Amino acid sequence: MNDTNALATIVHRNVRDALAEDIGSGDLTAALVPADAVVGAKVIARSPLVVAGRPWFDEVFSQLDAAVIVDWYIDDGREADADDVVCKLVGPARAILSGERTALNFLQTLSATATATKAFVAAIEGTRAKLLDTRKTLPGLRLAQKYAVRQGGGHNHRQGLFDAILIKENHIRSAGGIARALAAVGDTDVLVEIEVESLDELRAALDAGATRILLDNFSPGELREAVAINSGYGYVAAELEASGNVTLATIREIAETGVDYISAGAITKNVTAADLSMLLRID
Repeated sequence: MNDTNALATIVHRNVRDALAEDIGSGDLTAALVPADAVVGAKVIARSPLVVAGRPWFDEVFSQLDAAVIVDWYIDDGREADADDVVCKLVGPARAILSGERTALNFLQTLSATATATKAFVAAIEGTRAKLLDTRKTLPGLRLAQKYAVRQGGGHNHRQGLFDAILIKENHIRSAGGIARALAAVGDTDVLVEIEVESLDELRAALDAGATRILLDNFSPGELREAVAINSGYGYVAAELEASGNVTLATIREIAETGVDYISAGAITKNVTAADLSMLLRID
């Protein structure tokens, strides 16, 4: 989701839904503040992180009150150290108070994904492998988290079930085997990938003409053997993706086997919210 207009649509929808969930029929507490009160605020990183989520943060205040001005000191994809000021705000107090939690929720969650991604990418630096995300995302925030993965230096796999074909174990069983599943694809312009769980299945996939193969839960030794089989099989080599039990502790060894891609659900589903806080200033 790199198209600017498409991203803006997703951001607007995410923020609209989040504000409706939080504010509902109205912010009863912010209503205690005079309608003409103006405040300033700053968002501070409490620990090192990679910033991500600016479009969502800005959209929160855009939808609440266009008079709120946000000035960014550290943009998406850039690193912040502890105690760094990420951005400053000034505007109507009611809008800033009402939007504070929702805006921080987006920024903390997406910065967490970007920060985790950056660490995984750094761990495989110097290898040929590229880090991919998965569909293991927070419901309703898939494209937001995929945006954050890009800010952390990772790459996006398919957005969902509609833009690529990934033939997994249960699909293979239902279709009657690897060859039949691949044959059923026919002509298509989308990515076609098939999952295998053994070296024998890898050979079967290569025999059936697979051009992208997911090696599921292979050990490092099996991955190295798979790379060797693929490169010397006598056909155009398929792209190989390793998946399963990928952690920050294991990813380097996986990358050094020579696979093309490594997909990791941990960068989107196992993250802990980044530590950010907003401090208000009354002028």
